[in-house]
Amino acid sequence: MKFELIIDKSKEESLTLLSKKESAFTSKIENLVMQYNGIDLLQVYYENEIVNLPIEDIECFSVIDGKLYAIDNENKRFFVNKRLYEIKEELPKNFITINKSSIANKNALSKFTLSFSGAVDAIFKSGYKEYVSRRCFAEIKRRIKNERLC
Repeated sequence: MKFELIIDKSKEESLTLLSKKESAFTSKIENLVMQYNGIDLLQVYYENEIVNLPIEDIECFSVIDGKLYAIDNENKRFFVNKRLYEIKEELPKNFITINKSSIANKNALSKFTLSFSGAVDAIFKSGYKEYVSRRCFAEIKRRIKNERLC
């Protein structure tokens, strides 16, 4: 197998993969390329400082007391000076809506818990817990089921 990377700022970005046959490896590469939208860092505020937070470290975006926060994998809250719908447009496909005021990183979800009242909570790897609406939970189940079939 050969790998070649050519960086030319004057050209439009494209990626070509030549393979003898389709495999799980080529499918993973395709998914990785298609999910990438060019955003690796998000400028956020933490304790009077401006910080560049890697998108992959963010477990959840949540509106708390009318302000948008990014919760990272260490359960720290970073203020985001944007609206939720603006952030949603910029995020990779592994971020999913879990209620009208929260977007979750699907890769950071640990499990879902169900209470006696029928409410569903998403538990993240850091221990952070967020409510999941019934409508969004149905969509999450459909997406997970479709991904397993592929």
